[in-house]
Amino acid sequence: MTNELPVLDLSAAHAGPKARARFHEALHTAARDVGFFHLTGHGITPAETAELTSAMRAFFALPEADRLAISNLNSPHFRGYTRIGDERTGGSQDWRDQLDIGAERPAHVPAPDEPGYWWLEGPNQWPAGLPELRTTALHWIDRLSEVAGRLLHELLAAIGAPEDFYDEAFADRPHLHLKLVRYPGSAPDGAGQGVGAHKDYGFLTLLLQDEVGGLQVESPDGTFIDVPPLPGAFVINLGELLEVATNGYLKATNHRVVSPPGTRERYSVPFFYNPRLDARIEPVSFPYAHRAPGVTQDAANPLFAEYGRNEIKGWLRAHPGVARRHHAALLEEGAPVA
Repeated sequence: MTNELPVLDLSAAHAGPKARARFHEALHTAARDVGFFHLTGHGITPAETAELTSAMRAFFALPEADRLAISNLNSPHFRGYTRIGDERTGGSQDWRDQLDIGAERPAHVPAPDEPGYWWLEGPNQWPAGLPELRTTALHWIDRLSEVAGRLLHELLAAIGAPEDFYDEAFADRPHLHLKLVRYPGSAPDGAGQGVGAHKDYGFLTLLLQDEVGGLQVESPDGTFIDVPPLPGAFVINLGELLEVATNGYLKATNHRVVSPPGTRERYSVPFFYNPRLDARIEPVSFPYAHRAPGVTQDAANPLFAEYGRNEIKGWLRAHPGVARRHHAALLEEGAPVA
């Protein structure tokens, strides 16, 4: 892996058979060998990006009391504001604050015979003094869902699989998740963990990052390399379910964020494109399946074919305060919290 991620132009998929074939070759290689790449040609306009960025900065500029009024501790659905240091990755404190937003839906309180992961479906919390944030964030979710859906089709086609193979898993109520994130510089103790090393749970992540940098991905030798920002591009990474779906042929790669130095702030907006919570991810048939090395095994992070089980496991671990306040029953069932 070099210090420069591949740069792929999604518009090439609609520029004729030869251009699409070249795009598929590059996409295939990036997804198999790296698991990360820059995406241009996605159709998201600079005006849309500026509108989202402005609303995000306005949110983090609100008085702390206004942000804490929509604390995720209020939400059994893990929606809302997480103050600096309250989220954990790998059991260690992440030095960032954030607003978690999902598809706007009524609360789904699980019936006694339903899995606990249905708690993840529910309403968002919005700051009272910033009504434009709701409109802008939900528009971003809609637009990036469309981009991610196109990219997933092209990725499946690139490895020779039916491009609509997972359409049913995303039908009706996909589990879409947006984070607005601020990294406020280094922690007082000097720790550099903006967010610790991890893999994403689902299918695809589309990341908008500012010019500050700090994102790093793990190379095959275990070292982490910088992902410098590329204006106008999203950083794309594959989640664990695509690794499961292809028996390890496609890579979900560890990544982390190193805190910016001093008091310099960094802003980023990851969008997670994931199937319905109750979707079971069946293995996809493709011509290169015989080359698949198998799924990465991690005893501390077992992977399940039923998507929601992976998702609730991650939330309970990352937000122990919410877990203990709202989900004692899930914790008693043995769901891990670190």
